[in-house]
Amino acid sequence: MRFRHILSVLILAALSCGASPAQELRTVKVGVISSMSMAPFYIADRLGYFREEGLNVQFVQFDSMTNMVAPLGVGQLDVGGGALAAGIYNAVARGIDVRVVADLASDPPGYGFQQLLIRSDLVKSGKFKSLKDLKGLTVAGNTPGSTSSSELNQLLKKAGLKFDDVKRVFMSYPDHVVGLKNGSIDASLMPEPNATEAVRSGAAVKFTGDDTFYPNQQIAVVVYGVNLLKAHRDVGLKFMRAFIKAARFYNGALADGKLAGPNADQVVSIMMQDTKIKDSSIYRAVTPNGINPDGHVLFPSMHIDFDFFKSQGLIEGNVKVEDVVDDSFATQAVRQLGPYKGKRA
Repeated sequence: MRFRHILSVLILAALSCGASPAQELRTVKVGVISSMSMAPFYIADRLGYFREEGLNVQFVQFDSMTNMVAPLGVGQLDVGGGALAAGIYNAVARGIDVRVVADLASDPPGYGFQQLLIRSDLVKSGKFKSLKDLKGLTVAGNTPGSTSSSELNQLLKKAGLKFDDVKRVFMSYPDHVVGLKNGSIDASLMPEPNATEAVRSGAAVKFTGDDTFYPNQQIAVVVYGVNLLKAHRDVGLKFMRAFIKAARFYNGALADGKLAGPNADQVVSIMMQDTKIKDSSIYRAVTPNGINPDGHVLFPSMHIDFDFFKSQGLIEGNVKVEDVVDDSFATQAVRQLGPYKGKRA
């Protein structure tokens, strides 16, 4: 009996020791959208990088980054991931504590993950043959005043068209696929993997990737809200270390404009677990986005996009591009992790 009692005490002690780290994990709420660019968040979660930093990350689904700004500013959300939008500049101009802290998705040559999709019947009928045929068509975006709007402006300029030569509508990316199928939209600037899914369904034809008409654009970003910028900067640094590790792992999955690098199998598996698309062949076919393995953003394209937002009357208040960026978290994380030694996209 004495032996059994001692054994029971030891088992309870072991269970208690094993449970305590989980109880001490700090919860961080992260806003995500339906896009391939969310991969580093899911990688950091599945590979235990967040847990190693003492973080328990909870993902919250949003339609766009624009809709994350308010909850980030009042502390209901800690981190957001999505397209850089005019709303972030306007929030900063109003004194709201939100800042861009890292690159989440860009499009270096060969990695044009934002695809121009044209409705299949328009291509088959011959109504759409070249970019000039965009004139008069209805083109879907994710949200007004986002990087996709500036992308479209660059695309239309290449075709000799004006921004007002097309009709713009806005909806979530999964709804783009539905709109292409039912004919309510004619074209879409859609990120992967939704773009490949739309093509596989027969609803659309890929016409070009954004890297062909606007390469090296800062498309999606990581944004911190008031909690990590002010009260808990230590948590912000922990999150960034885990994120940078995941961004570097993601880079190890890229090769020749595809998920074909050494880490590709794991990245595909993780995306299938954490997104609605469960077909591995779709991920093998996508054109993935690029991401800076050190987290730094692309200021030149941010200036181009900001000037476009301003020309459209979307910027309110006195604010500059540099005002919305706080790269101190990424800089410190890289200093602690050391330089990236792998191959960049």
